[in-house]
Amino acid sequence: MKRIILIFTLLLISASSLWAYRLMYAEQYYKLYHMHFYQDPSDCNENLFYLEHALKSPFVNPLNAMATIQNEAQWERYRYLFYLHVNLKMTEQYRLLASKYDKFNAYFYNYPWKQENLDSLEYAYSYYDTALYYWDQALEWADKLATVPYHHLSEVQEWEDELYRINTGELDYREFIGMDLERLEEVRAAFRAMDENTY
Repeated sequence: MKRIILIFTLLLISASSLWAYRLMYAEQYYKLYHMHFYQDPSDCNENLFYLEHALKSPFVNPLNAMATIQNEAQWERYRYLFYLHVNLKMTEQYRLLASKYDKFNAYFYNYPWKQENLDSLEYAYSYYDTALYYWDQALEWADKLATVPYHHLSEVQEWEDELYRINTGELDYREFIGMDLERLEEVRAAFRAMDENTY
């Protein structure tokens, strides 16, 4: 009986591994990125993991790309647009993660948790700062795209739209995050000014 159970277990293990496949390519990691209905910090971290690996991994063969690639110029534009898009998503996710730790107001009744609130604001500040890093990376890819001839890639038109919005100044995360950091500093100063007399 023990042999039958052992054989059955081995067959089950080997059969389950047949359905698994190894993630190797940037597009595979990118396709795991998704928006959650509720954005918990763990959801943001999950997406950041996938996007970070997408930036580090090699691309699939052009035959399997997310757009129809017919020549080297289209392939180059596709890759640059991909990096631009993923860096924008990293910026968005870090800004979203920062908002989970940000305190938008310093209410007087929060004095008993003054230090915890200041610690939370420090986390928010570091995430906003990281979001700015990825925004700068996106701008670098936008600059590189200016040197690449335009080729219409209809399947990734959204990425072209992001490039257009950056180039026209319509999309500027430095401005948005700058306002977030300015407000954060005001809230931090209000928490630091709190004492037992304000409670």
